[in-house]
This record gives sequence, structure tokens and C-alpha cells, in this order.
Amino acid sequence: MVHCRIPLSRATEYSRHRQNLLDICCCGGHHSGHIAPCGGRNQFSLPLRERILTIERNQTRINEQIRVPELRVVAEDGEQLGILATEAAMERAREVGLDLVEVAPNEKPPVCRIMDYGKYKYQRNKKANKGHVHHTKTKEIRLRPKTGKHDIDFKVKQATQFLEHKDKVQVSVVFRGREIAHVEEGRRVMQGVIDDLMEIGKLETPPSQQGRRIVCTIAPK
Repeated sequence: MVHCRIPLSRATEYSRHRQNLLDICCCGGHHSGHIAPCGGRNQFSLPLRERILTIERNQTRINEQIRVPELRVVAEDGEQLGILATEAAMERAREVGLDLVEVAPNEKPPVCRIMDYGKYKYQRNKKANKGHVHHTKTKEIRLRPKTGKHDIDFKVKQATQFLEHKDKVQVSVVFRGREIAHVEEGRRVMQGVIDDLMEIGKLETPPSQQGRRIVCTIAPK
């Protein structure tokens, strides 16, 4: 008996190819026998066309990635060039050494602008992160009146990192047992740390003795 393999139709083959691409996109690049949810939502519950559009809209297309036949084009200086063939728009971008960037993909036809894409991406990310507010925290470093220079340098380095991150630093010199008899030695250690941190910080609360410790607070500049 002769077994013949019947080829799939082009439509079926294309459909399976698109499905495999979607599996890879939604499962982190690994195709498996099960469907993994994306962002807490199973995108495979959506129709195929809607899934494809969801993936494509999350990406900004530039240059050869733009595959529609014509575009509404804005020049690098803001001039409206009207509707152009995509190839003509890319040629214009190449002439001025810039990129053709799709800025309104849902318009009919899509709107593209000739610009420096690297600069555009940087400004877009900067704008997105502008709303992030850093909540200042107070970090503490602890020292003893007999702490050695190497350990003090390490603590100062830690405090510098806290201040660079825009956090406050509470410096505490702690006295244990008979060390309370050497308060002046503790003050000397405290003042040395303050002096080392004044380039990047400012003294918010001056040193004061609180029981068996001397405490001060340094805030970022």
C-alpha cells in the first residue's frame, strides 16, 4: 500500500503559522501544549484577529516594519506632507538621515512622523516615568566610640548610597557599658562622619545625646 501525504491548503498553513507566533508571543517565547495567561488575562479567550491587533499595538513600528501601502506623513520640522506612498515616505526619511516612525497606527491611513527614533523613545520613557514619586525613607547607620577607621569608611559609603537615593540618614553613636564615660570620643566619631557626608548631604538635625546614644539626621541635598 502506498501512503500519500496530502499538503495542507495555503489558508490552513497560514492560520497555523499565525497561531504558533501567537503562542510564542504570549507564552514568553516557549511553545508548549498548554496556554499560559498573559498579565493575569488569558488572551486566547479573544478572537484571533483581536489577539493579533493587541500584540501589534503594543509595539511602535518604524521604517521597514511599516507595511501599509500609504501613510499620512509629518516632516521632521512639523510640516504636513499629506498622504504619501510608504516607500516615498521612507525615502524622504533616509534623505535626511532620520527614521519614519508610526505615531498614530489606528488612523486611516496611519500617521507617521520623520524623526530621530532613539531620541523619541528616550523622551517618551522619560515622560512615562515623570509621574513616579520617590518616597523618602530614613536609613540608620550605627557606630561605637571605638569604631575603627576602616569600619567608619564602610559606614560612610553606605550612608552616601542612601543619600544618593534621596533617603535621609540617621547617624547613631551607641555607648555600651563603661563606654558612656567616653562621650567626647563618640562626639568626635560623629563629627567625622558628618564632615565626610557634607558634600552630598546637609545636616537636618544636629547631634544630640539621647540616653546612651548620640543621634543626628542628614538629609540629601
